[in-house]
Order: sequence, then C-alpha cells, then structure tokens
Amino acid sequence: MAGSDVFFTDFRTVGGVPITEKLKRLCRRAGLETIDMENKFVAIKMHFGELGNLAYLRPNYARAVAEMVIAKGGMPFLTDCNTLYPGSRKHALEHLDCANINGFNPTTTLCQILIADGLRGTDDVAVPVPGGEYCTEAYIGRAVMDADILISLTHFKGHEATGFGGALKNIGMGCGSRAGKMQQHNQGQPEVAEALCRGCRRCARECGSDAIVYENNKARILTDKCKGCGRCIGACAYDVIANRNDSANEILGCKIAEYSQAVCHGRPCFHISLVQDISPNCDCHEENDAPILPDVGMFASFDPVALDQACVDACLKQTPIANSQLGDNLSRPGWHNYHDHFMDSNPNIRWKETLAHAEKIGLGTREYNLVRVK
Repeated sequence: MAGSDVFFTDFRTVGGVPITEKLKRLCRRAGLETIDMENKFVAIKMHFGELGNLAYLRPNYARAVAEMVIAKGGMPFLTDCNTLYPGSRKHALEHLDCANINGFNPTTTLCQILIADGLRGTDDVAVPVPGGEYCTEAYIGRAVMDADILISLTHFKGHEATGFGGALKNIGMGCGSRAGKMQQHNQGQPEVAEALCRGCRRCARECGSDAIVYENNKARILTDKCKGCGRCIGACAYDVIANRNDSANEILGCKIAEYSQAVCHGRPCFHISLVQDISPNCDCHEENDAPILPDVGMFASFDPVALDQACVDACLKQTPIANSQLGDNLSRPGWHNYHDHFMDSNPNIRWKETLAHAEKIGLGTREYNLVRVK
C-alpha cells in the first residue's frame, strides 16, 4: 500500500493570525473541503474532558472545524459516548453537564452536542467489522452511525493502557457504547503482587468500579467487579499491578482498531490530531499530570492509521520533560530504558500492535508522506 498524505503544521503564528485559522488552513490543504457536506449530518467526534482535567482540547478548536462544515452546507454536531466507569460522564445528563462546564455548548462551538449512545449508554447499533478477527460486530453509539460523515478531532496524548490516545483510540473506544467498551476491555484483568504492595491506596482511588479492596493493608482486585480497564495499572507508582494476560493490552489495541474500522468503513471520514499538552494518561482522568513531552503541532489526514503513526513518530523525536512522569521514570536508578517515550512513561502498554492490526484489516497504512503547511 502506498503511503498516505499526512499534513502537519506547528503552533507558531505570526502577524496576528489566530491558531484556529492555522488549523483551518491545515484542514483545507489536507482536503476537508473536498467532502460533499451539503445537507449532510456531520459527527465531530471528540473528548469533552473529565471534570477536573484541563488537558482536553479547547472548544475553540471544535468551533473552527464546525465553521468549516457549516460553510460547506453541512450540519455538524459534537459527539462522544458515555464512559464505562463512574465519573462525570457516565450517563448523558452528566455528560452534557460536564461538556458545558468545560466550555462546550452551541454558543462556543456553533453546533449542538449529542451523546451518541443515549441516556444510559445503551442506544447503540451492531455494526459489522470488515476483516475483524476479534470482533465480528461492534456496538457503536447510534448517533455516530446515523451521521453521514465523521470527523475525528483528537487530543493526542499518552495513555495508561494503550500507550497513546490518538485517532484510533478516539474513534474506536470513544464511539463504543457501554456494551462496546465492555467488549473491548474484557480480554484481561489486572492482578496485584500483594507481597510488594505498599498499601498507598492510589489504585483504589483510581478504580471506577469499586473493584479494589484492602486486606492486611494489601490491595486485592475483585474479579467479579473488575472491568479490565487498566486504570489501576497506570495509578500504581510501584509497578506492583499488571495484567494477568500478557497479551491483554495488545488485544485491546487490536479491538480498538476493529471498532475504528466499523465506525469508518463505507462513508467519508476525516481526521485531525492536535499534539499538545501531552499528558501521560487519558483525558478520562479527573486530573492531568504535567506533560511528558513538548507541544509538537497539528496533523490532519484522511487516513487515521497514517495519522497516528505520524503523530507518534513526531513524539518519539522529542526530548522528554524532566519534571514529568516520563522524566521521573527515566531518572530512576536501574530503570530499564525502552527508548520509547510512551513505554517509558507507562511500561505495561503496547501500541505498535494497534497500528499493525489496523493496517492488516485495511483501515489504513502506517506508511505516510508528511506534508508541511506553514
């Protein structure tokens, strides 16, 4: 497969040009306006940020994309699906309140917000997965599938289970209903090396399922409650929690690729990733730790696989920030250096398998031609 074009611009602006105008220029060069949007429903898939987290994309970026869609006669709406864990986005009412508090509403973004899988996360549709090996069908939020066109607007950052959260994570896991998220997460459950547990209880505070109890000041995971989301793995500062299935994160990544295939297959899709505020963990956390890497820039492509590959390659070229989770790990005596910023930030993760599987099932290619836009 020939390389896909991925368009890139940095965050430098001169002459009073707003960064949102530079984003529009990038999208034009990448071909967004070639899509026929006249009287079409256009889903702009993004993450509104958990309450307390400030690393999510500003609403200004969503407005810039919506303005482009409206100018082409399209009918845009912002969308995401409910979370599997309790938090500030576990049902549509909370989710809409969270989005509004974080600045997303029709006044700021020029379009409505729809929670794609409905009030309780059960409004989904079973979508076939072309080439699927782990999932024959994916459970996707109905509003996402009812849209004529999909645009993914992604905050590219680290992630405690998948290494990084890019376009595929935003689309695959993000468009899954509650049943879809369960299907993706259920491959493995973590376990605690109890002899090494220091009883700090950080993992229990991070668990959204009340699945961690303490006996004799040692953590124990209740397997009947655990959803296998892996947040406790990223929370443990002493690396005493790991997945009992060594391939679980690898399989999770493959399922995310297959869910992305189900969402994107057979309709126009366009993908934008902003590589900034590169926090070590997902925007689903109610906090965001300091960035592990400097801001890089904005990327856009019709190919989500090439886009993710280009973003991760750009990140791997950056110098780690010393006062960060990544910097702390690299400075530890005896640290095994993976020479991979995302693995050195969260050592239990896998990310290469996700892109390889996405390419294998025909979602896109890891080969890309980087086109710089000034």
